Amino acid sequence: MPPAISSPPEPAPASAATALHADVAVIGGGVIGHAIAWEVRRSGRSVVLIDDAPGNGASWAAAGMLAPVSELHYQEEDLLELMLASSGLWPAFAADLALAGAGDTGYLTTPTLAIGADAADRRALMDLRAVQQASGLVVEPLTVREARTRESLLSPAISCALDIPADHQVDPRRLVACLQEVLAIHEPGAGTAVAGARAGFAVDQRAAALLWEDGRVIGVKLAHGGTVQARETIVANGLQAGSLEGLPVGLHLPLRPVYGDILRLAVPRHLRPLLTSTVRGMVHGVPVYIVPRQDGTVVIGATQREDALAGSGDAAVSAGGVYQLLRDAQVLVPAVSELELLECTARARPATPDNAPLLGRVPVSAPRTGNTANIAGLMVATGFFRHGVLLAPAAAAICRDLLDGRTDPRWGALSPARFSGKHHVAGTQSPDKDISSTKDLDPQKESA
Repeated sequence: MPPAISSPPEPAPASAATALHADVAVIGGGVIGHAIAWEVRRSGRSVVLIDDAPGNGASWAAAGMLAPVSELHYQEEDLLELMLASSGLWPAFAADLALAGAGDTGYLTTPTLAIGADAADRRALMDLRAVQQASGLVVEPLTVREARTRESLLSPAISCALDIPADHQVDPRRLVACLQEVLAIHEPGAGTAVAGARAGFAVDQRAAALLWEDGRVIGVKLAHGGTVQARETIVANGLQAGSLEGLPVGLHLPLRPVYGDILRLAVPRHLRPLLTSTVRGMVHGVPVYIVPRQDGTVVIGATQREDALAGSGDAAVSAGGVYQLLRDAQVLVPAVSELELLECTARARPATPDNAPLLGRVPVSAPRTGNTANIAGLMVATGFFRHGVLLAPAAAAICRDLLDGRTDPRWGALSPARFSGKHHVAGTQSPDKDISSTKDLDPQKESA
């Protein structure tokens, strides 16, 4: 049995002048931010999570595929080690959440089937299989009959099927809710509940700027007044990270929004289960996936576009995208036409030029200069693009290691400063000087 635990009383609303104090401040309330906050809490530290709409960004739209094999893309092979490492953490991550008192995350170890619609799709999937096999991944061909024996509602007209047993799924909405549940639990006498924060951890405001003192980051200024004072601050607020005031001068976070439409549909009882495996299809060269949930719904996604609908905002759903998803899903599973459309959602995912995350401490100068000093009190964890849910346990573990003074050389290539050129990132003194010697640092006013 877990130790006796209790939830703290809800605090009164903080005034504009309130200063909260925590060991760690996490900016951003998506899957990544919540996972990091929970790992921080598990280390025995107090933590606040700062977000004016937690769980309502890219995490709200995500399908939750934990797919290091299927998500291996050409020219992204360098990401594979991180994806496999995080995939390996998922069973314990989900189990530990349950032991901590969380509800059902929707974590399932059901396999994935890759399905091609026509001969060209078959060739594309088999070419990708060669790349996957070269990386030591298991992708086994099935005959159409074998695939339809496993999933009877697949179309008899599909051209090929591949079994990917290592690719699983979780429900991101349930996951965020579960992380919020465990973050709200504080063992008596542990000192983890932050006075003035909702449920002892949540600050329902937008982060406006980083706070600096003597050349180090000491917390966060809140948009509607007040501050969070923290020994360590982790910037994990997706696309908004690049516009946060007070970032080190010269630190370039080249995040671009990649918009995606995603659908949720209810399966009539006479068709349940529509599928038992996740289906990742290729239909005339266009990818589509169908993710079955335990509650009798399915998720169909996702389009990918790099321009927002004119004047409609980041959450606007494309009519053409909805049509494309339903059309292509029905090619693979004709019974999709009989489902009830419950929800159409769109969000922007944060991507980088190389589609790898910006993860780690911020060096005083760009990584290739050879200087190893880092800006004290600051980490960045953003730019996870398609992989945020999959990489959440790894991102959390990496941040905890950094908090504990451990650095894993495998993840050095993910440095948040890798696009910042050779110039001095901190912008306040030459790299060979002590970064803690600068008084009252205002990085927005310093020259690069």
